[in-house]
Amino acid sequence: MRPDRTVQGIAIILASVLTMAFADAVVKLVSTDITVWQVFVARSAFAVPIIIALLFISGAARKWREPKWVLVRGALLLATWLAFYASLPVLSLSVAAVAVYTNPIMIALLSAVLIGEPVSGRQWGGVLLGFLGVIAILKPGTDAFSWFTLLPLLGAACYALAMVLTRSKCREEAPMTLALALYSSFFIAGAVATLVLGGMGLGSETKAAFPFLLGDWAPMGAREWGLMALLGVLSAAYFIGVARAYQIAAPSVIATFDYAYLVSAALWGFVFFSETPGVLTVAGMVLITMAGLLVAARSSKPVPAGDAGTE
Repeated sequence: MRPDRTVQGIAIILASVLTMAFADAVVKLVSTDITVWQVFVARSAFAVPIIIALLFISGAARKWREPKWVLVRGALLLATWLAFYASLPVLSLSVAAVAVYTNPIMIALLSAVLIGEPVSGRQWGGVLLGFLGVIAILKPGTDAFSWFTLLPLLGAACYALAMVLTRSKCREEAPMTLALALYSSFFIAGAVATLVLGGMGLGSETKAAFPFLLGDWAPMGAREWGLMALLGVLSAAYFIGVARAYQIAAPSVIATFDYAYLVSAALWGFVFFSETPGVLTVAGMVLITMAGLLVAARSSKPVPAGDAGTE
């Protein structure tokens, strides 16, 4: 097994999440005009050729070592982004971001359960803080509660499973082949859903209730195609970067630096939509960030020489 390259993994994940926060703001921006399935198809139409070109230019491996696990990983990430994007027309970008960024806590716990990483008392304390943060964001029992907030939480669970799978079963896969598999899944899912919805003949009231999920394929002009091209480039860079970061460093360490997304999401939410997070949302953000840091922090105990990795 190759030694971890922690510093390189941290740099890659920081650049990746900052890029994706901007891309998600663009998706929210176009969510009133086109469907999520259009986003999947049009974005992938630009991302797939880019990834294929990079595969040939770099000479990277073009075959999967473990095709079954690559496909499972792709399905989990498809579910992640479907759940997250479905929440964006209803939730502010910062609230959706904080909810989905419970995933580092889930990653650390799932890493312990599925691939044997130990969970300390400090990390269990982080889990409790994360739970309190979720309560602050969801506001259960109040008029401010929205069931849509559960969508990014579902996305967080799927993402956590995908990242643990990346570490445990897909570590030797080329990052660009993982990205190609994922974008192929996006394209196929978007095309099939569009055809199925078109054949179902849903009523106008049903479509109007959830236009981002159930609406018809809308005409796309130069602006929309330009934004999809931008999303294709940004998203391809993101998924390649994330795959690489989780391959070369421990999931719990990389998950800590995923939190740069929260700051960037709040920034773009303000710039694009004039969104200002409420007091409880900010409190939840702080609690979940603290929780992630506690959960992902390395143990202070000495590491046996035979187990130590190099950065």
